[in-house]
Amino acid sequence: MSSGRDQIEPRVAATWVAERLRTHGHAAFFAGGCVRDRLLGLEPSDFDVVTDARPDRIRELFNNAVGVGESFGVMLVRRGGQAIEVATFRSDGAYEDGRRPVSVTYSDDRSDAARRDFTVNAIFEDPWTLELVDHFGGEADLRSGILRAVGVAADRFAEDHLRALRAVRFAARFDFEVEADTAAAIRACSGDLEGVSRERIGGEIRRMLMHRNRTRACELLEGFGLDVPVLQEPACDSGDRTALDALGAVDRPPMDALAAWVIDRHGEGDRQICDRLRDALLLSNHEHAALLDLFDVHRLILAEWRALGVAGRKRLAVRPGFKVALALAGVREPSLAAEIEEALESLRADGLAPTPFIDGNDLIEAGLTPGPRFKSILHAVYDAQLDGTLTDRSQALALARSLGADH
Repeated sequence: MSSGRDQIEPRVAATWVAERLRTHGHAAFFAGGCVRDRLLGLEPSDFDVVTDARPDRIRELFNNAVGVGESFGVMLVRRGGQAIEVATFRSDGAYEDGRRPVSVTYSDDRSDAARRDFTVNAIFEDPWTLELVDHFGGEADLRSGILRAVGVAADRFAEDHLRALRAVRFAARFDFEVEADTAAAIRACSGDLEGVSRERIGGEIRRMLMHRNRTRACELLEGFGLDVPVLQEPACDSGDRTALDALGAVDRPPMDALAAWVIDRHGEGDRQICDRLRDALLLSNHEHAALLDLFDVHRLILAEWRALGVAGRKRLAVRPGFKVALALAGVREPSLAAEIEEALESLRADGLAPTPFIDGNDLIEAGLTPGPRFKSILHAVYDAQLDGTLTDRSQALALARSLGADH
């Protein structure tokens, strides 16, 4: 593990790898997302290198190289705290599982570009001159804002069914138009997602929902009919995007955006929906709990806020999902949301979640016998504190004794 002092930039590390390959007589280019992102004026976060050197040769040249997909010609080389993926030019054999080829053949740069998903991801770049090796017109598609499959679109999606979701993610992220043949192939293969692992589907959906262009991603998913296999529920043609738009054009935690998408589709969320999404997207226990809490807070805001007292409002306002749930509730009831925002100013002035005056130890010292009633006593005392009925510790202890004596 490198220390912060010897950490180098990803491009510097990748260039060093490419230079060593070239010095020893091999072709070496940057490939894929790092080339695409640079051409779009973005800062690439990682760099991949492609070469005619085979895995055994890569291992000879880099003593720390390890195989991460060696049967597919993919090695990992570490340099200056960076992990650079180095892949041998290859062509793929038949795909039989809708995910990966049963065999590969080491080949040349054109064959390697031909096996890739989209033209914008099939561009190679000289690390020093920035000259492009672009066999399928990816640079022109980037300039035109078009997402196009390499070669025959239907073949690309038949090879790896997850490419349909990747197409949506790229089109949404970069605001690309999906080329007609590519779009038709996505629609035709939407049902094939049923055979893709839920883990892979969930990963792609999280990446889409986190991104500030999530609204477009959801529009495309629904437009291509991908929402049905992704969410494991019937198609929805409501066309409502107001909850998604309420999150703003900023990156968000994926569960916030998933909640917004559900509310746009169904008006509200509940445990049944949460449980279905847990299975459909392979949500973790933490994600499932966060989504369920968001739906609960959203419901309470809309149905109960005006009937709550000061303590109830403060307790609700400090729940983790309150801010997001309030934004989503404001889509349906903007006047209520404005009313709540105004009320929050005075609630915050008194303290939304002050330190309780007393705890369980104080109850024991006051002579109360520990037991299940402690929770209800402390809850009632804290509510009185939040309401402003109690102003100090002595008053809290007096109320606790009184409540304890009533049992």
